[in-house]
Amino acid sequence: MIEIFILAVVQGIAEFLPISSSGHLVVLGALMGELSESPTLEVILHAGTLGSILVVYWRRILDLLTRDRRVIPLLVVGTIPAVVIGLTIKTQFEHIMRYPLLASLMLIVTGGLLIVLGRLKPRDSDYQSMSLKNAFVIGCFQAFAILPGISRSGSTILGGRLLGLKNEDSVTFSFLLAIPAILGATVLTLKDVVEQRSEGIPMDFTVAELGIGAFVSFFVGIFALKWLIGWSRQDRLHWFAWWCIPVGIAASVYFGRLALFS
Repeated sequence: MIEIFILAVVQGIAEFLPISSSGHLVVLGALMGELSESPTLEVILHAGTLGSILVVYWRRILDLLTRDRRVIPLLVVGTIPAVVIGLTIKTQFEHIMRYPLLASLMLIVTGGLLIVLGRLKPRDSDYQSMSLKNAFVIGCFQAFAILPGISRSGSTILGGRLLGLKNEDSVTFSFLLAIPAILGATVLTLKDVVEQRSEGIPMDFTVAELGIGAFVSFFVGIFALKWLIGWSRQDRLHWFAWWCIPVGIAASVYFGRLALFS
């Protein structure tokens, strides 16, 4: 149970700070043994952080459903790349996504993306006036983050900034775009869980353990998301590169040696 708690705390922090929750979960899961083989736990923890987004951005979401419906097509178009690539990976290459060495190397790449983000000049466009084409491009940045170790928030915020969005709007659109992506992954995983139970296949964790993990990631995620919003206003997100790069290098050396001498 303590392992689930640790992973839930990491998920709550790393889902929103631009340091890649998937990368950290894969690396930690590998260090903890059997937890590395549980994509169900990973997606359930993501579902907890989805709740964090709904709580922090509930006013923006309400606006989308009432007054600001023009943004909905932007979110639909922006979700398409992740759906296409995500389903392809799920059916063809899912086992590769559990490799800790891949996640470690991609953490270094995330650090490089954050350094690029820190060098961009401030922009002044808002996401409400963004074109469908630009929404699709940001969606491609989100699809790239399907690789473990690539930060979804970091890559989509960078995509928004490259296309002219101001800091806070890049962050807002990034997490509005996360809602359908995380929700879709959660639904697919729950479907797999239901099928496993109907076939009598035992689950890795009890429903209670998964529920506790989701709650912890939800609670921690609220604070992490508010932290990210505050730092984005101060243009400090590139500071997280100096976490991702050293951790990625250390983990790459460790898992690289294991792969070499195994």
